This record gives sequence, C-alpha cells and structure tokens, in this order.
Amino acid sequence: MLVWERPEPPNRPVPVPLSRERIVRAAIQLADADGLGAVSLRKVAAALDVRPMRLYSYIASKEELLDLMVDAAYAEIHPVGDGWREVLRSHAEATRRAAHEHEWLADLLGGRPQLGPNALANGEILVAALGDVDVNAAMPVVGALNAYVIGAVRRENAERRAERATGMDEKRWQAELGPYLVRTFATGRFPALATVVRDAAHLDADQTFRLGLDFLLDGIEAGLSK
Repeated sequence: MLVWERPEPPNRPVPVPLSRERIVRAAIQLADADGLGAVSLRKVAAALDVRPMRLYSYIASKEELLDLMVDAAYAEIHPVGDGWREVLRSHAEATRRAAHEHEWLADLLGGRPQLGPNALANGEILVAALGDVDVNAAMPVVGALNAYVIGAVRRENAERRAERATGMDEKRWQAELGPYLVRTFATGRFPALATVVRDAAHLDADQTFRLGLDFLLDGIEAGLSK
C-alpha cells in the first residue's frame, strides 16, 4: 500500500507526538536550509527530538519521505486562469516559484510521475484546462511544459550553486571570462556566437524564463491547431 493510502498509527500518550505532517515539515526545513544531503530519517528524528525508530511507524523509507516532501511542495502550486494557455502559464510560474523557495524540489522532479494527492490535483487542473484538446495530445503537452520548467529551474539553481561555491556573481564571472571570449571571437571561428553575444539583449532570469515559455506555448498552440 502506498504511503498516501496507508493510515497513520493510532495516537497514544508520548512525550513528543508525531504525525507524517510533522515529519515532512521537519524534513523540508532541513532540505531548505542545507539541501537534500541534510535529509535522512536519523537527522529528521533528531530535529523532532525523537528516536529514529519511531519514524518507521509513519514512513517506511527515505524514498517515501522524499515523495511526501515533493507532494507537500505541490500543495503550494495552484494553477489558475481562463483557457489552457493561461492555466499552463500559471502552472509554470507557480512551479518555478516553489522550486526557488525549495531549491531541492527541481532535483526530485522529472522522473517517474508524482502520484501524491496534491500532485494528482495539480495534474487534474492542467488536463481539465486542456479539455477541448485531443485526448492523445493532453499528456504530451503537459510533459513538454514540465520538461521546460524543470530544465529552466535546474539551470537557474546550478547558477545559484555556482555563485555560492565560487563567490562570483554573474557580473564578476562575465568580467573574468570576458577577455577570453574577446580573444576567441577575434579568431573569426565563431561568427554567429560572436554576433549574439555582442548584439543580442542580455535578459535576466525572469525575462529569459518567460520568453522561453512564450516560445513553448506558441509552439503548442501551433501544433494543436493543425
């Protein structure tokens, strides 16, 4: 029986009462502070001031705990809007916000489908918004949207982690690498790249995400109209 269907053990008098919600909340606090490497049943138990074995009455493994953490994050994602395009855009932006709030979230998305109640409710909203779309196209459309969002957020997170690791923000990194690019482009070997780097508008992360999302939605709309 999956963790979402399995009942919690009955309450009994104990010095520190437990629940899956409290366990998941403690795990999320650890992950938000120090990443997924800080999450283990032992560390969660220590944060809750209980013995690790007590957690196994509620959660069978770390994998179940991670599933519950992801589903708790899905509770923060509420797509809204009129029409499929607005709903998909809302979902993309809300997912990005949640993945910025919980940097570990993007690392856990993109594998097998999330089947927790909050994730299923989210999927129901997206598929319902695509109600007029051919049934065979609905899940590929949702999959394309999620692939874009996950890829974009993972790139943003990688930049954040690089900045923390090196102490160099984007401007300092560009200043450090600038002379190398000038010398390389001067060889004439990369004319297309040189033109883009020199002449294209330099967008920030928000602008880049929204422009890419526009391209994706435009492509979906064109594909659905065939």
